[in-house]
Amino acid sequence: MNAEERRRRGTPDPSSDEARRRMEATRRRDTAAEIAVRRRLHAKGLRYRINYRIALLPRRRADIAFPKQRVAVFVDGCFWHGCPKHGTMPKANRPFWKEKITTNRRRDKDTNRRLRGSGWLAVRVWEHEYPEIAARRVASVVRERAREWGR
Repeated sequence: MNAEERRRRGTPDPSSDEARRRMEATRRRDTAAEIAVRRRLHAKGLRYRINYRIALLPRRRADIAFPKQRVAVFVDGCFWHGCPKHGTMPKANRPFWKEKITTNRRRDKDTNRRLRGSGWLAVRVWEHEYPEIAARRVASVVRERAREWGR
């Protein structure tokens, strides 16, 4: 992504070439935390879509989605999404990282709000959560919505 596109999206410019390389190398899907939650959901008999494009939110995808029940699951990384428990702020290039993480959190809130407005429910899972506990929480929400809607 070039500088002009980053500005248009409201994304800060990387503070260095090294920071840019690290950001580009970070997996956007199929992270270890995501796979661990998916395995447990599958073991509970739930079937889902992965890396699901949400039609009303261009360029935003749910890590795990249950389209019939309109449940979108996001497995958020503690660093990238500013986890209050484990999120850290690097000492080097602090203004850049603060803006980057703030932008991510703002986008997460906007995504949640827009999904809610269209009848979807966003479920946020932190990467540090135990996968079994997170999967139980997601399964409970999905099954409850299925009962409500008879699906």
